[in-house]
Amino acid sequence: MNILLASSEAVPYSKTGGLADMVGALAKFLARAGHQVALVTPFYRGLRENFPDIQPFDWRLEVPLGPDFVSGSVLVRRPEKGLTVYFIDQPGFFQRSGIYNERAGDYPDNAERFIFFSKAALNLARYLPAPADVIHVHDWPCGVLPALVREQKVSGAWPSAPPVCLTIHNLAYQGNFPGAKFNLTNLPPSWFNPDGMEYYGLLNCLKSGIAYADQLTTVSPRYAREITTELYGCGLDGMLRRRQSVLTGILNGVDYEEWNTTHNPYLPFSYSAENLEGKTQNKLALQKELGLPANPDVPLFGSVTRLADQKGMDIQLGALEEMLAADLQFVMLGSGSREYERGFRRLAERHPKKCRANIGFDTGLSHRIEAASDFYLMPSRFEPSGLNQLYSLRYGAIPIVRLTGGLDDSIVDITETPERADGIKFVEYSVRALAKAIRKALALYADKELLTLYRENGMSADFSWERNARHYTSLYQRMLASP
Repeated sequence: MNILLASSEAVPYSKTGGLADMVGALAKFLARAGHQVALVTPFYRGLRENFPDIQPFDWRLEVPLGPDFVSGSVLVRRPEKGLTVYFIDQPGFFQRSGIYNERAGDYPDNAERFIFFSKAALNLARYLPAPADVIHVHDWPCGVLPALVREQKVSGAWPSAPPVCLTIHNLAYQGNFPGAKFNLTNLPPSWFNPDGMEYYGLLNCLKSGIAYADQLTTVSPRYAREITTELYGCGLDGMLRRRQSVLTGILNGVDYEEWNTTHNPYLPFSYSAENLEGKTQNKLALQKELGLPANPDVPLFGSVTRLADQKGMDIQLGALEEMLAADLQFVMLGSGSREYERGFRRLAERHPKKCRANIGFDTGLSHRIEAASDFYLMPSRFEPSGLNQLYSLRYGAIPIVRLTGGLDDSIVDITETPERADGIKFVEYSVRALAKAIRKALALYADKELLTLYRENGMSADFSWERNARHYTSLYQRMLASP
């Protein structure tokens, strides 16, 4: 099968969050399953220096954006058999310090940037020597692409156009722009209507994809259900209910080639479920690295996160204010809201022997925190899939999660299936509920036999991308079989 994936970010080329991890892993493991995969993504600043084997591709782009034409070119890299990465090069749009924004806010021409990208991906899907059998696009930056494909099919310009799948990674980010930006699509005015691309007078890119994709997926089964409700639907729950028959939830996976505890260049000590001595050594090493008292017996709580309301930072700060009076340590790595950055810095200043707040992002440190932690805090307000709870399972850091989205799908509480318990869940979104969950963790830490059961269950859980690639292959086959 020839599969074209289009995404505004993909590991290892660009990343702001879980979208990039998912797309990069999906591309790799679909190729290893025997498919021919074309991954289309923008050519951002720094890629040429980091990947010197990227080569020019004999392809020039002249893309209409409203009354104007914008030129671009295509670069190519073939990282492994079956996988070809096509980079859309338009320096005016993509040679910037950020992907979507900088500290000052979103780029004001994001509509132009990503409608251009969607049209360029459509161009490749149609004219590559091996045309795509299926097109799979991701989130709002590619949201207009399903409409572009549908228009070419119904107009007869591309009668054999392949089916299109849209994956919704986070419904809260929709790509809303002034209605006048619809003209950039060059679609007939009739497409800008409440059942299609229009949202209260705005152009809504994600709504466009939801309206016109042949298949919709989300990154966990529970989130697929949640987004059809008013509470989690972010204003699009009505349309999602109408399209519920083509909406599927597939939980994200983990690339265990990167996230493992035995052959990991970021970890000073290797360990496994059978031999956890290395985990204790990693804990002592991290305590020394960050200047905390080195004590193998104190329970260490970790968090690697985006500092945003979605991630439950308000209740996490509140619960830690209360719980740091107990005998525990807490280590955080993350960036985002300046308010939360200041909050965690102040927390660390008030508890210098118990707390460290590392503002920013450091790949190696993220692995070391996961490996050193006894418990991992992830109290999200909502969580489409979540990846860090899956990483922490493999690293023997017991997740403490709120019952929502992919967190509920991936973690087993002792009240559900005692013999398979690998994490702690709580329901109410409150400081009190999270503090109670932390107290449960401290009790669990004191019960070494039960603690070992949780760790063994978590470290043996299988969320591999080999399995997920089979789920997506079955989905593509159903799409091709549909009339």
